[in-house]
Amino acid sequence: MAIRLYHFPQSGPSFRVRIALALKGLNYEPIRIDLMKRESHPEYYEVLSPDGLVPLLEITGDENKEAPIHLGQSMAIIEFLEERFPQQALIPQDALHRAHVRSLAQTIACDLHPLNNLRVMRYLSRPLELDASTRSDWYNHWITEGLKAYEKRLDGLRLFRNRQGLPPSIYSWGDTLGLADCCLIPQLVNAPRMGLELAKLNIPLTLGVFENAMAHSAVQASHPDRF
Repeated sequence: MAIRLYHFPQSGPSFRVRIALALKGLNYEPIRIDLMKRESHPEYYEVLSPDGLVPLLEITGDENKEAPIHLGQSMAIIEFLEERFPQQALIPQDALHRAHVRSLAQTIACDLHPLNNLRVMRYLSRPLELDASTRSDWYNHWITEGLKAYEKRLDGLRLFRNRQGLPPSIYSWGDTLGLADCCLIPQLVNAPRMGLELAKLNIPLTLGVFENAMAHSAVQASHPDRF
């Protein structure tokens, strides 16, 4: 079985999938698709990914399947990896706990990231012709809103775990990196590029998760600077 990941290093969704692959100990071939130069995309990629976005996961030789598997959308890819390669689970077994983790993940992947991705920022620049300062204000407003919401969810889950007799979390949920962290960490790594000072946001639980996660080998191996 061979795994390829078509990705762009600074892409948050690509970073999510790289962390998931690393956590599961899966070797893969990274293939760079430069989102900054869409016109330079190889022709075959427009066939594999009709929207031209990343990440895209390709698996060949999986369980005697003749045709390669191609999957887009980071959350769908991570859920597939979780089901196909159950080692190092990214989602808890308990149904309610799983829902809490998915809720955290979707706070980032559904509510925050879509407002600040490259396509949105390009549209703000042209054709709307907003200047760099205004675009930065847009970006920082929405990421601040999203991270404050994440902080409130973490605080609620802290109380929930205490009532359930569970130990405090080291990461977003429990003592292992999981789906929620795969979404959170790229967003925090990318935020300072737009001038956002995370230390000023008053999100101590979120930043504690971030500090712990950044020391993890899977996050370090998946960091954009490694690619």
